[in-house]
Amino acid sequence: MDQPSSTPLFDQVDNPEELKRLSRDQLPELCAELRQVIMDTVSMTGGHLGSGMGVVELTVGLHYLFDFKNDRLVWDVGHQCYPHKLLTERKSRFHTLRQKDGLSGFSNRWESEYDAYLMGHAGTAASAALGIAMGDKIRGLDRHSVAVVGDAAMGCGVAFEALNHAGSLEDTRLLVILNDNRWSIAKTVGALSRYLNKLRSGTFYNRAKETVHNLIQAIPLVGKDLDARLGDTVDMLKNMVAPGHIFEELGFRYFGPVDGHDMGEVTEALEQCKNLDGVTLLHVMTEKGKGVPGSEDRYDRAHAAKPQKKAAQKPAKKVPVEPAVLPPVVPVTKPGRAWTAWFSDSMDKLAEADDRVIAITAAMPDGTGLMEFRDKYPDRFVDAGIAEQHAVAMASGLATSGMRPICAIYSTFLQRGYDQVFQEVILQRLPVVFAMDRAGLVGEDGATHNGLYDIAYLRCMPGITLMAPKDGHELHEMMQFALTLAGPSGVRYARGNAPHRHELVGWSGKHQPIELGKMEILRPGSDGAIVAYGHMVQTALEAAALLDKRGVHVEVVNARFCKPLDEEGILALCDRHDRVVTLEDHVKVGGFGSTVLECVASHGHVRAQVEVMGVPDDILEHMSRNQVVEHCGLSAEHVAARFLSADSVPSERSLGVSN
Repeated sequence: MDQPSSTPLFDQVDNPEELKRLSRDQLPELCAELRQVIMDTVSMTGGHLGSGMGVVELTVGLHYLFDFKNDRLVWDVGHQCYPHKLLTERKSRFHTLRQKDGLSGFSNRWESEYDAYLMGHAGTAASAALGIAMGDKIRGLDRHSVAVVGDAAMGCGVAFEALNHAGSLEDTRLLVILNDNRWSIAKTVGALSRYLNKLRSGTFYNRAKETVHNLIQAIPLVGKDLDARLGDTVDMLKNMVAPGHIFEELGFRYFGPVDGHDMGEVTEALEQCKNLDGVTLLHVMTEKGKGVPGSEDRYDRAHAAKPQKKAAQKPAKKVPVEPAVLPPVVPVTKPGRAWTAWFSDSMDKLAEADDRVIAITAAMPDGTGLMEFRDKYPDRFVDAGIAEQHAVAMASGLATSGMRPICAIYSTFLQRGYDQVFQEVILQRLPVVFAMDRAGLVGEDGATHNGLYDIAYLRCMPGITLMAPKDGHELHEMMQFALTLAGPSGVRYARGNAPHRHELVGWSGKHQPIELGKMEILRPGSDGAIVAYGHMVQTALEAAALLDKRGVHVEVVNARFCKPLDEEGILALCDRHDRVVTLEDHVKVGGFGSTVLECVASHGHVRAQVEVMGVPDDILEHMSRNQVVEHCGLSAEHVAARFLSADSVPSERSLGVSN
């Protein structure tokens, strides 16, 4: 068994006050110890690694000089805040990172008074910190407002909107730290990235304007008078030779670039910025994955790490309880391919068959499975950076030109481009395909990343077709089908592994080709029906297998489409059964079940009582996906329990299952 790492300085530090007791000479050693603790922990828990490793010195410097119990610190995205957590009274719980009832993988205002926001998306920190600063000014509060923004996030339109606004304000104290590591999850793209490259390679340091002024004023007898007369000329000269001109034109006082891994340089720069009023931008150069062996050879610079597999443990003895009526679910053959991998293969086949197909991602080529596509079809791949708004609007232009754009964007991130979905795609009736990865409950990434709202926020838009596949094969078929449509479409699929068709429990029937707005009956039954949407079909089939053992036989239907809904099929189903349950990995409000209820309500009386099973209307904290499924009452046992109760809301306690 590996021995725990020696961290003598870190052992003395549990909060910023204890950090401040260290001498500045000790801070580099503390940084090394922090990196080791993060490495050791994240290798066990999983989580974001590279971004936090890159801001260790910056984090130490911030807490050494500021008081963020009073001052406000906003981390853009928030996934780089692991060293911040370790320094703010959470190190004893750091081993619970991203686990149920443990620490969040992001900054979280409900977790600590040192966290200003629950932040999980990019680009908004400058806006949030500016709002805090403006409020502080109005209320007369004397405190600092600091935003740490990555260079990729700085390319977000909303980030520039915040800088533009802040630069026009007088007497507002705001420090924006540009954490320039040239990476998001992928390499940073765009003209701003090229500009920052020029700043990195420049030979002049930050205080060029002050330096020129000092040189002129040093001229004997006439220096001060000459400096006063040549003020505009000095500014022009400074803009020619000094970095940061673009930020100063926006109204910020610019400092940098500074070496983000030189503890002395970082603390000196932060100290200077702290003593300034107005809006200031500190440009800090860091290395994503600093200290992670081999990170420089990885495409994502060690962006994230998977947890180590835990050794098998004997299950703890349980206290005897009332015996469950339902047996455990029969184990299913472990599917070995992720939904994202199925999508990747599908994109390759689609591009090979149609040279109009073009893939678009928003800084997520790896996460969305487009790395191989990028390498094979570089002329038909676009990484728009962390700018979902831009990605969607650009896709509409490509569709206008006759291309067949496929926007591969996580469900939770497509929310960021919502206005563009409507204005540039829906209103124009353009054939843009939205491939929504991580749709549904995502587990450890928690509330900021759950893709639980895409059905509700897209279904209300006229002319869009919405689909969800039950297995990996059907994902490819739906992508093919989407490209035949004359208007916009969306295909949602989950995080995790997708079953092969032969792995679906209790179904070996004939596959039915996809037809617009038509569902697929997978197995017959006379004691009720389950209509499942997307990957929840697997759960429905498992529930049906459990019920078979109790002599209850339910029909299982693969909905396939949420819009247009198979109204004829739904009404027929409701007329031949007493109970119909809808099942989805989405919030109940406005989801697939709501669609079915609207259909039934608009057609008058039907025989069946329709019950909706979905995610409750609540903010769900981070936990494993299996745990959150149990928490939401969406396991196969919960579904089966619905059919073993005479009441519309069954007593699941008597069945050995719980919500």
